Amino acid sequence: MAEPAKTDPCPRQCTPLSGRRAAGEDPVKREQILDGAKRVFMSVGFDAASMNDITREAGVSKGTIYVYFENKEDLFGALIERERERVVQNIKHALDEKEPIDEAMFDFGVTLTQHLTGDHTIRAMRMVLGVIDRMPGLARRFFVATPESGYTILKAYLDRRMAQGDLVIADTEMAARQFIEMSLGGMLKRRLFGEMAMPPSRETIEELVSAALTVFLAAYGQKRKIP
Repeated sequence: MAEPAKTDPCPRQCTPLSGRRAAGEDPVKREQILDGAKRVFMSVGFDAASMNDITREAGVSKGTIYVYFENKEDLFGALIERERERVVQNIKHALDEKEPIDEAMFDFGVTLTQHLTGDHTIRAMRMVLGVIDRMPGLARRFFVATPESGYTILKAYLDRRMAQGDLVIADTEMAARQFIEMSLGGMLKRRLFGEMAMPPSRETIEELVSAALTVFLAAYGQKRKIP
């Protein structure tokens, strides 16, 4: 009598074993690679960094790194997106809806200015500027990596305060950009081009943001005591 046909104990349509992830879908491994890449990029810059350097620093195999990222440009772009998202979450929390407008915008301005003038941000911007002619796609990814940014978050906040009758602004996008530029006080360009070698002190940032807030509220809102 012939033996019954053997059947596959796990046909293709069956689900993977519990806890196992498809290649390139392990968030812990992805973060491990990004952390290693960040250390390499910040240390030697974009051009000098190699995938071999990043592989060693991240403690993964070369085969693994290419499962998650197509090439060095893709890896750098993903790192930018991650760092931007972290900043977005921080500045969102700074704009506390329960606080008076002056206090919320002061916290927002200080938080954003500290980030934009910090060493990691300045180094990343310089790296992008250094390859912008060769890799315009990387530059676009740097500036529009996420749908949210400091400008869009502040604009949405101003729109809500407008709806509540707290502010009178004809163009909230323009007003958001005005406040952010005034809060930076020209420091971003000075940091980028090396005129200001070190990040500004907290005291300096607070003075600039307070001055920006005084001008902003004089133009668009009720006069309040500035922190």
